[in-house]
Amino acid sequence: MKANETKIIQFLQQTRIQFVIPVYQRNYDWSIPECKQILNDILDIGNNNNITTHFIGGIVYIHDDIYVSTDVRELTIIDGQQRLTTITLIYLAIYHLAKKLDIEIANEILNTYILNQFIKQDEQKVKLKLTSENDRALKYLIRGDRTEEITSYSKIIDNFNYFEKNINQDNYGVVLKGLEKLIFVEISLERGKDDPQRIFESLNSTGLDLSQADLIRNYILMDLNLDEQQRIYQDYWLMIENLARDEIKNISKVSDFIRDYLTLTHKNIPNKSKVYEEFKNKYPDKVNLEEVLKTIKRFAKYYNKLINPKNEKDIDIRKELEYINRLEINVAYPFLMQVYFDFEEKIIDKHTLIHILLVVQSFVWRRFIIGLSTNSLNKIFMNLYEKIDTDNYLFSLQKALLQKKGSQRFPKNQEVLDALKVKDVYNIKAKNRIYLLERLEYYQNFEPVILDSKITIEHIFPQNPDPQWLKDLGKEEFDYIKNNYLHTLANLTLSGVNAQLKNKSFLEKRDLKDYGYKYSNFNLNRYLKDFDKWDKSEIQKRFNDLAEQFLKIWSYPDIDINDRETEEVNIFDADEPKGKKLEYAIFCDEKLHIKEVAKLYAEVFKKLFERNSEIFFNSDLKEKISLTEEKNKNILRQSVAVSNNFYIESNLDNNQKFDKIKYALKLFDLEEELIIKYTK
Repeated sequence: MKANETKIIQFLQQTRIQFVIPVYQRNYDWSIPECKQILNDILDIGNNNNITTHFIGGIVYIHDDIYVSTDVRELTIIDGQQRLTTITLIYLAIYHLAKKLDIEIANEILNTYILNQFIKQDEQKVKLKLTSENDRALKYLIRGDRTEEITSYSKIIDNFNYFEKNINQDNYGVVLKGLEKLIFVEISLERGKDDPQRIFESLNSTGLDLSQADLIRNYILMDLNLDEQQRIYQDYWLMIENLARDEIKNISKVSDFIRDYLTLTHKNIPNKSKVYEEFKNKYPDKVNLEEVLKTIKRFAKYYNKLINPKNEKDIDIRKELEYINRLEINVAYPFLMQVYFDFEEKIIDKHTLIHILLVVQSFVWRRFIIGLSTNSLNKIFMNLYEKIDTDNYLFSLQKALLQKKGSQRFPKNQEVLDALKVKDVYNIKAKNRIYLLERLEYYQNFEPVILDSKITIEHIFPQNPDPQWLKDLGKEEFDYIKNNYLHTLANLTLSGVNAQLKNKSFLEKRDLKDYGYKYSNFNLNRYLKDFDKWDKSEIQKRFNDLAEQFLKIWSYPDIDINDRETEEVNIFDADEPKGKKLEYAIFCDEKLHIKEVAKLYAEVFKKLFERNSEIFFNSDLKEKISLTEEKNKNILRQSVAVSNNFYIESNLDNNQKFDKIKYALKLFDLEEELIIKYTK
């Protein structure tokens, strides 16, 4: 590796050279604010005769002494693309200005900083070779033929237009002076002697500049020669990038997809900021990486339909995917990608796939209604496929979910109805609120009203009721409904004429010409046409009707399972351990082959001490478990080591051990991280 302080003009003035942006680099993404900043800096130093140099960072390239042709030497830029490209655009704007003003420096700028003057081949003539669309955009700008249209979007065009607008006859000379003062650290690497990937990681170690997907792409492609880079990029990575994109928001989801893929294939959920590290650890051997990419590309097709349901051609499957997407059940994606794979392989049919999607919705939605934590869902879905019997696919899925206990459970009917009756479903996320009412509205409705932005949520008993409500109900009933039922399901419906109904009395809302409930096309309003009042009894009647539909839409699996069969369960939900043996435990995703509670007790505290010993000393945990230094361990009745120097008391019954483990897990914020399975 060689590092030198170099002027940018000297770097760009090199002849018979091409600065190549490899396909593994992220896209050119500087926007107007960055362009404005660099132009202002250049103008400032150009106007200040006391400033002789201005540092703009570093440019790192791989120098292999490889020639694109017999005439042109190639430098592969691995860091500094944004600055190098932007400065090229500034020179290009000055070139077109000088050409327009018929100033002699036009050709000098073109052939010194932008083109290799004496090279005839088009591919080698432009000094800066960008990737795909950006390369076409740059060549389009160099030609300067504005009558020609360029159809694809590129920030190259936007940023050039900014410079063209802000560099003019009065200031271009100052800009040129400023450019002459720009210096950077030129870092030249040689493949075989230097490690470009490690240097690249070091330069981007903050994680602020590159996404996890960018780092993974670089890891895959950086060590390949140019031909292999292009082939692997075009055949695999570009397709993965296109598939793993939220097409409505136009947001890349590659990092999320790779995280879900790793979760699926390796049964471990990487931290969002550690996906690249996890990928490297799982695939250290790049020799077979192309086979891995084939599989990843295939699963990207399924992921594409999960995040873009409109791409699923089957209308029935698409409808359920849209609901899952709207509910943001992203935690189920690793499991559902594998289900989609099985569907494509004809292991399951369409009917089974749709029922699986319905079960997932019911499981998650019921848990939401009763207010169960979502923290455990990641691991539930991560391990769920292990429970699938492909010969009895749907039943095995239902059985696996029904066997979940405690905070991981599949809520039963009565528990759901008790919560739903009083739950405020108006002040939840708008998309969840609409999901609830839309599915109820469409249930067995063969002529449904199309729900659009004009449809709003209507409170039957209004939020700001007309005084007539008080007269009709009396104060006690009025206050009871307002305090207990206002935002509950039974008091909510859909309306396209909310402005007309407003706060009117119930009879006015029911009978209002053309707008009242009597004239409504909504299925949800059919109950209201026959009511003469809206008090507690009517609210209860409507709730009972809606509750019946709710249980059919978000159904509880109607299968027989052996409830006595022992299942994995969170320690906080487990039966008391007195007199029981363990089959195994899972702590922080690590399976512990431990049969006795005493050994579990010792192992958990060892791992907690390794994780963060300070918590033991900065809380009352030390006293609760009698943490003692080695020299004093004789004061313990039965000591067990948690480190080389510290011991804890273990002369406790199993219930006491469980209590102390649970207390420690709460302190460490690891309540969801210890799963146990008792022996049968």
